[in-house]
This record gives sequence, C-alpha cells and structure tokens, in this order.
Amino acid sequence: MKILIAPLNWGLGHATRCIPLIRHYLAAGDEVVLGGDGESIRLLRQTFPALRVIDLPSLELHYTDNNQQRGFYLRTIPALIRFTIADYYYLRQQLAIEHFDLVISDNRFGLFSHQTHCVYMTHQLYVQLPKRLKIFQPLARALHACIYKRFNEVWVPDYADPTNNLSGALSHGGRFDRHAKYIGPLSRFSNLESGSRHPEKPTGLQKPEAGHPILAVLSGLEPQRTLFEQALIARFKDSTQPVLIVRGKIGGPATTTQIGAVTLVPQMNDEQLVPLMLQAKKIIVRSGYSTIMDLSVLGLLSKAEFHPTPGQSEQEYLSTLTSHL
Repeated sequence: MKILIAPLNWGLGHATRCIPLIRHYLAAGDEVVLGGDGESIRLLRQTFPALRVIDLPSLELHYTDNNQQRGFYLRTIPALIRFTIADYYYLRQQLAIEHFDLVISDNRFGLFSHQTHCVYMTHQLYVQLPKRLKIFQPLARALHACIYKRFNEVWVPDYADPTNNLSGALSHGGRFDRHAKYIGPLSRFSNLESGSRHPEKPTGLQKPEAGHPILAVLSGLEPQRTLFEQALIARFKDSTQPVLIVRGKIGGPATTTQIGAVTLVPQMNDEQLVPLMLQAKKIIVRSGYSTIMDLSVLGLLSKAEFHPTPGQSEQEYLSTLTSHL
C-alpha cells in the first residue's frame, strides 16, 4: 500500500504525533511518502531521512506578541481558506501523477479526494475560540464538521471513553462524535513505553545518573516561542540549579549556549530527550495536545508545569483539564 502522510505546520506537534503512524506503516511493509512544509516537514525529514518527501503548499502563521490572539485568528481565516484550496488542487495534481492508496491528513483541511481513501486526523472536533470570539464558536464548529465530513474517515488520537481521556470536551460529548474513530493517543515515545496507560518508566530506559533538575521543552509559533524562551531565561539564569532549555529549533546550527544557570540547545532527538525527561524534577512546556500525549505515555504528567500560549484558548483549556488527570 502506498500512503501519503501530511501534518499541518503549526508548531511541531502535528508532525511528532505522525511519527508513530509512519513507523506503524513502515513496519507493515507499506510505502510511505511524507508531505508538508516548514519546520514540520524538516523534523520528519530528519527522523526518516530515507523516505521521499513531497513539498506541499506552505502556511505561514505568526502569533501576535501580546496576550490576546484575536487579531491572529481573524488574519488566519482567509489564510486557511487559501491554504485549503491550494492543498486540494495540489493533491489532485499529485493523484494524476501517482496513486496513493491512503492519504492521512493531520489537520490539513484540503487533502481530500474522491479518487482515493482519505483520513482526517484531529484532536479538536469542537473548535475552541478565545472569549471575545465565542459568539462565532458554533459557526466555527459547524464549518469544521463540514470540512472533515468530506474525508472517508476522521481519526481522533485519544481514548473513546467520554469520562477518561486526554482531550476532554475538545473531542467528546458533542453531536459530531459519530463521525469520529478514536484510535488512542499517539506519541513519538510510544515505542518506548511499557504498555500500561500511565507507566512509571518506559521499558529499556535507564535513569541517567546526572542531568538537569529543571527541563524546558519549547515549541510553537513565533514570536511567542521566543518570548517564552526569553521569560524562562530571565526566570532561571540566576538559579542555584542547572536548567536545560530545548529550544525546538529545527534545522539550525547545533550550537549550545550558556546563560548563567541556563543551558540552551536547539533540539534533541528522542534518545537524547527521553532520559532527561525521566530524570528531571520539573518539565516546563506549552500545553499543546501532542506534548500532553508524550508526557502521558511516559507517565510524566505530574512533573509538568504547563504554560499555555497566551490567548490560545485550546491550550488554556487543556492546561486546566490536564491538572485534573
């Protein structure tokens, strides 16, 4: 079977949660082709250098530099419409050249076609808008449903149990649930976990003897990623404990920077990062859903200090939800 897997380039989470899917299909002997743009596809290129990549239309998004993202959402609507149309016609052109038996789109709205079997993957069936835009939330949810109903299947990377899951009201308890197939959480660390839902420590990993008691793993759109990094440096540069910040910068120079007690590195692969996460006393992260799945599969949610992206209502909701898991 020939499969196209294409994540949205909105932070790195859409790409990281596609990693276990890619591994699954490769292990089954299928031909996997990667599609995408920006840092998402750069991450997948690094992780699977032997796989062929199709450069899909680009979506350039930037948050505002303040705590209100209303302007960002309003600017994003026309950009998403253009992006969706470009994806749709690009896929149609590709299918005229080569046949994909399966297309898996992680939140790329336009990657559907009647010429093949298309899957839409999302953890947010029910779109969350900022408070000042709540009046438009029913419309946004209905429009999202109109989009994903065009796909043959809708996959939700979460547990189906409406009372015991990771995404809460984002994907449970509404009238669109019947269109969804709950496939369980997807984590790039899932091949390391021990098999239980909240393992204390993944099988085969040893706790390192030394490390950083405080670990921050950054991701997300600019300029908020940089603002978060700067705030953490100011907070911890005079700390009596060593602090490591993984900046989430893909494809740049592998330069380590020291600012007082803070060590900054551009990125780490899974084999480097997981032992440090296991050893750390505190893990500082954004409350993105893919990050929550990663921490859950490693049994590390209790170590997390979540910082939602300012004005990002979905992350604000997930931060509150996860504190009760």
